[in-house]
Amino acid sequence: MADALSNAPSQIISVTGLEWEALSPAIKVKKLWSDPGTRRRAQITRFEPGATLPMHRHAGDELLYVIEGAITDESGTVTAGNMSYRPNGCVHTVTCQGGATIFAIITGGSEPATAIGDAPRSQTFVLSDIPWVEGMAGMRHKPIWHDKETNRRALLGRFEPGAKIPTHRHVGDELIFVIEGASIDESGEVPVGDANYRPNGCVHSVWAKNGATVLSIVTGGVEMIKG
Repeated sequence: MADALSNAPSQIISVTGLEWEALSPAIKVKKLWSDPGTRRRAQITRFEPGATLPMHRHAGDELLYVIEGAITDESGTVTAGNMSYRPNGCVHTVTCQGGATIFAIITGGSEPATAIGDAPRSQTFVLSDIPWVEGMAGMRHKPIWHDKETNRRALLGRFEPGAKIPTHRHVGDELIFVIEGASIDESGEVPVGDANYRPNGCVHSVWAKNGATVLSIVTGGVEMIKG
């Protein structure tokens, strides 16, 4: 088990330690993680008040969580604490009247567009409307989104103080963003506002000394390890 853990440890991503990069005068990003093989990447995006993304088409999809503020497109407004999914081919314009900070997982890129036409629309998930599902002792989750074709899914997980997931192996990968509290594994503590990437083959246990709420983006599943 020690060899497996040392070969594929989780990676703690200190968001506060990353530099902002300007996309435009009113929009900047912090690049957290990327996988060139699947063209997936994670980033924190900051929209200043009045910022606008011109109409564009997604060549790949995007899943985002609004940390603070609100952003709006032709399908509606996504407020703090809620999520949105932009499917492959989605065409929209994004505006931000009062400023916003978002956490996003993006696959592929985007290209300029001039009309929405019959393109798929973005979808909004109001997390307070999704019921909690009880899991193992001291844990529960909200299933938010699932792409059966790629076996990707997003869920909100809640650890009560002292709750622990026993040692397990990731078959596929996982990226978490800590919304409150702190998540801990053998690589260390991941405090609120930071992220943790668990690569395919990662073997670890996860616990929360004082409780935690995390957003989890998972590909594949896990295998529990006995002993």
